[in-house]
Amino acid sequence: MIGDVLMSSILFEALRKEYPTAQLDYLIYKHTTPVVENNPDISNIINFEPEKHQGFAGLLKFGNRLKKTDYDIVIDAYSKPYSALLAYATGAKIRIGIEKWYTKPLLLHVIKYDSRPQSSAGLAIENRLKLLHPLGIKDLSPIKPKVYLTTEEINWAQNYLSTQKVDTTRPIYMISILGSSYNKTYPENYMAEVLNFIASEKDCTLLYNYIPSQKAQVDSVIDLLSEKAKEVSRPDIFGKSLREFLALCSQCTALIGNEGGAINMAKALDIPTFAIFSPQVTKAAWSSFEGDRNYSVHLRDFRPKLFAGKASKTINKESSILYKEFKPDFVLSKLKVFIKFN
Repeated sequence: MIGDVLMSSILFEALRKEYPTAQLDYLIYKHTTPVVENNPDISNIINFEPEKHQGFAGLLKFGNRLKKTDYDIVIDAYSKPYSALLAYATGAKIRIGIEKWYTKPLLLHVIKYDSRPQSSAGLAIENRLKLLHPLGIKDLSPIKPKVYLTTEEINWAQNYLSTQKVDTTRPIYMISILGSSYNKTYPENYMAEVLNFIASEKDCTLLYNYIPSQKAQVDSVIDLLSEKAKEVSRPDIFGKSLREFLALCSQCTALIGNEGGAINMAKALDIPTFAIFSPQVTKAAWSSFEGDRNYSVHLRDFRPKLFAGKASKTINKESSILYKEFKPDFVLSKLKVFIKFN
C-alpha cells in the first residue's frame, strides 16, 4: 500500500539515471497516489481501482488497455497473482518480478529476495533494487525514497501552525498514534506512557497522525494521558488529506510512534523518526537508514526467546500476547536518547 508504493518509487530514480528519456509509468492503487505526486522521475501515474477491475474479466480488460501502450519493460514490484497477470497481459518483452510459484509462468525474470540486509538501507530497499539486475544496471547503490512537496504546500503548513498558535521555537513531534491495523498498533495504555514520557522530557507540542474516522481511538489514548501530556497535545491539528499530513510532517522536529507508512513518509521528507515495530513485522526489512536520525525498537531486540522457533503465522496469531510483553520501559530506554538529540 502507501509504504510499498513509496519504497518502490526508488526504482524510478535508478531507471531515470539509466534511461534519461524513457517513459516511466507507475501503476498503483488510486489512494496511494499523493505520496508520489510531483516526483520528477515518474512520467505518468496509472491508477488501479479494484472496484472497476474486479475478477478475471476486469483484469483482462485492464491488461488490454495497458498492452496498447506497447511497453518494452514491465517490473512487477508487488508480484501478487493479479499484478503478475497484468504484467503478462502487457506483452512486454522484458517482464521482471519476485520469485513466487505463480510468477514463473507469467514473468520472464524472477528475482529471489534476500533475507539479510547488506547495508543500513534495509531489505525493503535492497530487494527492490534487485529487480533491476536483469537490466544490467551497474550502479544500484541504496537510494532513499523521497517525497516532493510544493512551495505552496509548505507555506500552507507553516501558516496553519501559525494560525493555530503552535510555538514553532519548541520541538514539534508528530505522533503515529495508530498502526495500519489493530494488530499493528501499540497498546493504548503503553502508548500513553510513551507520550507522558515525551511531555515530561521536553517542552514540546504533540501532533497526531489520524483521519476523522479514527478520532474516537485517538481520544481514547489521550484520555489516559497525564495532565502535562494533555496540555501539549493538539489533536485538533491534523492533515485532512495525505498531502496535508505530509506538509505538516515536514514542519515537525521528528515523527514518533507505530511503524508503518507514516514512518516511511517522514524518512522520505528527511524528518528524524522513532519507530515502534509490531511483533509480526520484520525489522530487518523495514528498518531503513538506522542511525543518529532514525531509531527503532522491536520486542525481538529485548526478548528474542519469545520468537525462537516460531513461524511467522504463529507470531501473527500471538501478536496481542506479544504486545503485552513489549513493555514501555523497553521503548523508553531508547526513546530517551532519541529525543535528547531531536
